[in-house]
Amino acid sequence: MLLTISTTVRPATDLGFLLHKHPGRVQEFGQSYGVARVLYPEAGEERCTAALMLDVDPIRLVRSRDRATPDYTLGQYVNDRPYAASSLLAVALADVFRTARTGRCASRPELAAGPIPLEITLPVLPCRGGPGLAHRLFEPLGWRVEATALPLDEEFPEWGDSRYVRLVLRGEVRLADALNQLYVLLPVLDDAKHYWVAPDEVDKLIRAGGSWLASHPDRGLITRRYLGRRWALTRTAFARLAEIGDDVEEDLEPPVEEDPAAELATEDHAGKDGKDGEDREDGEDGEDREDGEDREDGEDTAEERAVEEGSAAERSSGEDPAAKEYAGRSGPARGASQEGSAPADAVRRPLNTLRLEAVLATLERLDAGTVIDLGCGSGRLVGALLERPRFTRVTGVDVSSRALAFAARRLKLDRMPERRRERLELFQGALTYTDARFAGYDAAVLMEVVEHVDPPRLDALERVVFGAARPGHVIVTTPNVEHNVRYESLDGMRHPDHRFEWTRAEFRAWAAKVCGEYGYRVDFLPIGDDDPEVGPPTQMALFGLAGASGGSGGTEGSAGTDGFVSVGGAAGHTSVRGPVSADTDGRAGTGDAGDAGGGDD
Repeated sequence: MLLTISTTVRPATDLGFLLHKHPGRVQEFGQSYGVARVLYPEAGEERCTAALMLDVDPIRLVRSRDRATPDYTLGQYVNDRPYAASSLLAVALADVFRTARTGRCASRPELAAGPIPLEITLPVLPCRGGPGLAHRLFEPLGWRVEATALPLDEEFPEWGDSRYVRLVLRGEVRLADALNQLYVLLPVLDDAKHYWVAPDEVDKLIRAGGSWLASHPDRGLITRRYLGRRWALTRTAFARLAEIGDDVEEDLEPPVEEDPAAELATEDHAGKDGKDGEDREDGEDGEDREDGEDREDGEDTAEERAVEEGSAAERSSGEDPAAKEYAGRSGPARGASQEGSAPADAVRRPLNTLRLEAVLATLERLDAGTVIDLGCGSGRLVGALLERPRFTRVTGVDVSSRALAFAARRLKLDRMPERRRERLELFQGALTYTDARFAGYDAAVLMEVVEHVDPPRLDALERVVFGAARPGHVIVTTPNVEHNVRYESLDGMRHPDHRFEWTRAEFRAWAAKVCGEYGYRVDFLPIGDDDPEVGPPTQMALFGLAGASGGSGGTEGSAGTDGFVSVGGAAGHTSVRGPVSADTDGRAGTGDAGDAGGGDD
C-alpha cells in the first residue's frame, strides 16, 4: 500500500527536515506484519514528494492473531489488507513519522509550526460510506477533497463501484496535524482495525485528535468507529473531548446502537483478532490484552452487563449514519452501497426509532396510565413517556447503576420541573429477582432485553414479571434472527452480548408457554418492513391479562387487532389466546383459526 505527501513550499526539500527522513536515502522500518519504506520519488526546490510504502506479509499478519480465535478460512490469507490503506498503514505512519507527528523540528521550527501547501494521495483506500464520507470527514479540517470511487472491474462497468476510493487531499495544513488526522481517519474510513482495541486507544485518540476532533461536526462518528464501537471506551473519550471543547458530555455523545447497523461493516472489527499483538505505537510493548481486561474497577458483573448493554445501548436516537443505512427497512441488497452512499429512497428512519414509536403507540392505545420500563438503560423510552402527560407514573429500572446515572443525565434530573419529577422514579433492580417495586403498573415494557438474559435465567424473569409483578399488559420486543440474512456482512448475532436470538416461531412458542403458565394472552406485531420471506427485523409481543381492558386483554372472542398501531411495516399481526399451548412443531397455537405460527405474520 502507498501514501504520498507532496509540498511546493520553497525550498521543497525542507520536507525532509519536517519528516526527519533524508531525501537522498531509502529507509526501512520493520513492522510486526511487514516492512515500511520511506523514499522520495521527486526532490526538487519547487516540489518534493515523500512516499510511505508498506509491504505487508500476509503470513506474518496471520501469525500475529490470537491463537484462541482461529480462522480456518482462506480469507485470513487472501484479502485486501496488503493493498488497501487501513489501520496497518496508520500504525506504520505513526511509527515511521513519530517525531514529525509531534510538530518538533529543530532545523526548521518556524516551518513545522505553521501551515504549508500539501498534497496527500492514497491510491486505494477502503471507505465504508463512499466518497461522500471522505468529504464529510476531511473538508471540515481545511482540505480540498478529491475522492473517486474505484470500479469493481474496469472491464465490467455494469458491476458498479467498489467500496474503495482514490483519495487526494490538497490544502495548507500544518504537517503534524495532517499526519495525526490520517492516523485517526484511515481506520475510521475503513471502519476496522487489525488489532485489539484496548483502553489505551482512548489516549491515542485524544493525543492525535486533541487539536481538531472536539470541534469536528462528525466527532461522534469518528470516535465510535476509531474505538470499535466499544461503549465504555467511547463514553470515556466523549467525556475527555468535552473537557477539551465547550460541549457538555451529553451533547457530544450520540447514542450507542445495538442494531446490526452499529455492528455491521466490521469484517475486520477490532476484537476479532483477540489481541493487539505487536502493533503498538510510540515504543509501546504490545502487551497482550484479553477481552475482559478492558473493564473498569467496579464495573458491573457479566449478568449485569447483559441487561445494561441490551438496554443502555438500545435507548438511543440513532443519529449515526451507519445506523440509518440499515435501519427501518428490510436490509440492503447484497452489494448495496455503504454508509453515506445509499440512495435517498432507500434510507428510512432508524429501526430503533420505529421500535420506540411502536411501543409508545401501543401504550397509548391501551390507555395505560402507569408504565414501568424494565431495562431502561439510558432512559430514552422513559423520557418519551414523560413528554406525554397522559402517563401519570413512569418508572425506569436497570440492573446497571452506570446506566441509571446516564439516564439521570439524559433526563436532566437535577433540572427537571417539580411536577414532572413527581411522575418519575428510577431505581436499580434485577429482573431475575422478585421485587415488590415492580408491581402495581398498568403496563411493563421489556424492549430489547430478553435476548441479553442467559436462557437458564429466562424462567426466573418470567416468574418475576408475569408471575409476581403481573402488570395488566407486558410489551416485549426482540430481534427476529431470520431477518439477519438481510444485513450484509453480519456474522453471528446482532450484538456481541446477545445470549440468543429467536426466530418468529421460537418467539411465539416462548410467548405461548408464558401465556399458559401465567394466564396471559398475546398478540404479535412486526416492526420495520415485514419481509415476505424472512419477516420483520424486530418482533413485538403484547401480553394482556385475561379480563384486562384494551389490546389482547379483551373478551374471549375479540379480534385483538385494535391493540396495535402499524409502524414502519405491514399492518398485519397474529394473536394467541388462552388456553394456549405449543404445537408439536414448536409453534404457538390455540387449536382455532388464530394460528400464531404462520410465516406471514
